[in-house]
Amino acid sequence: MAETIVYLAAPLFLFLFLAHQFYRTKRSQSRNLPPSPPRLPFLGHVHLLKPPMHRVFHNLAQKYGPIFYLQFGSRRVVVVSSTSTIEECFNKNDVILANRPKLLVTKHVGYNNTAMDVSQYGEYWRNLRRIATVELLSNHRLSQTVNIRNDELKRLITKLSSESLQGFAKVELQSAFQDLSFNIVMRLITGKRYFGDDVTDVKEANEFKQLLFELPHFFDPIHLGDYFPLWNWFNFGRYESKLMDVTKRIDTFMQNILDECRSNLHRDNMKTLAHSLLFMQKSEPEFLTDEKIKANLLGLLFAGSDVTSVALEWAMACILKYPNVLRKARHEIDSIIGQTSLLDESDVPKLRYLENVISETHRLYPAEPVIDPHVASDDCIVGGYVIPRGAVVLANAWTVHRDPKIWDDPDTFRPERFDGELDVRSSLIPFGMGRRSCPGRQLASRILGLTLGTLIQCFDWKNISDDEDIDMTARIGITTPKIIPLEAMCRPRPVLHNNYTYFYK
Repeated sequence: MAETIVYLAAPLFLFLFLAHQFYRTKRSQSRNLPPSPPRLPFLGHVHLLKPPMHRVFHNLAQKYGPIFYLQFGSRRVVVVSSTSTIEECFNKNDVILANRPKLLVTKHVGYNNTAMDVSQYGEYWRNLRRIATVELLSNHRLSQTVNIRNDELKRLITKLSSESLQGFAKVELQSAFQDLSFNIVMRLITGKRYFGDDVTDVKEANEFKQLLFELPHFFDPIHLGDYFPLWNWFNFGRYESKLMDVTKRIDTFMQNILDECRSNLHRDNMKTLAHSLLFMQKSEPEFLTDEKIKANLLGLLFAGSDVTSVALEWAMACILKYPNVLRKARHEIDSIIGQTSLLDESDVPKLRYLENVISETHRLYPAEPVIDPHVASDDCIVGGYVIPRGAVVLANAWTVHRDPKIWDDPDTFRPERFDGELDVRSSLIPFGMGRRSCPGRQLASRILGLTLGTLIQCFDWKNISDDEDIDMTARIGITTPKIIPLEAMCRPRPVLHNNYTYFYK
């Protein structure tokens, strides 16, 4: 009986869905929507879903302009690809475009969209943003936690130097940067480190590393089930069931962390974000449930570690690919800091060329080529066109960062471009724009500047092979690390010997 009802209901549901799509298509044609490529009946522009999406969007922008409209099944999507349209979106229309889309992955991994990065705009989000800023990401709080960043960097330098005591030695940097950034953020959030030496629970650490490997596979920028409700029927829920399985294991892991933090809540040296949230939970149990705390710890953990490690890998790849850039950055560090003392985090703002190298890396190789999606809570006007209520708005940073109207010779890695009189840094959007921009920008910048500067100061670097260039192909996904993990040859410089007791005491 139940199967009969399903068989009868499915065609009716399909008819109603197609009728609704036809109505919406006819209605859209009467509005001043942005230009749009030819679409398929009912399916819209699904035939354009060919990764990497930032290159697809870039090619469409060359033909249809800096703002264009796409229809993916039941979802309307507007892509903006110029500095002016992005500023109009996230300055003039910032409040209207402050929401996030509700997706299957954010429903499950984001604990029903309660994590700060994926929650809807409003009082709840503002409270979360304030807590994260005050307790973790403010300049004052970051200054208080500099010892954590110094300790993790010291461990990395010690590991690299021990592998290259006899001269140049090959080192693999992608996993090293992942361990560094993850441990820094994990210690800030929970007080524990999970990768490398001195891990208290190796089994737990390995389990979590496996989960970190599995989870990004679900962050497809355009998952068909989010845009075509019928897709989940035809897919028999396989995607969602696998996602729920991974999420369940992550939840168990996060709950164990939370319980451990709760057990040592009153220790004097415990001043992590998790402990702060648990203290607040006592006075606001309805606002800060365990689920909401886990959602936000997990969101900050992934957002704070993945983007930073990807940016570090690309920056090192660039200075290895362009030896003149490495020589110039090292000369600046040796001239200002010297070779008797180690670079300190407070020294980084003095290193203008190093800052230029990082900015140029963000420009050519943004960790997130397409900025996290926004949703219009009402109709608004951008570039003279209507962005309809409910539309997903995507900002293509990859196109903006290669716009020849802004950047001279845009495909060339040239840090010197930031020394000009014209301040072009305002056109860099690696961390997004507006009120939903990445709150961890200052933390990421501190890790990037100190780590890259210290690696340049402490080691001689060269490519693995003099005959082969470095492959700069990116892996497809929400973030875009190198598809081939970065390897290099390194050798300690005299500054390491001058500070031997610091690393090996």
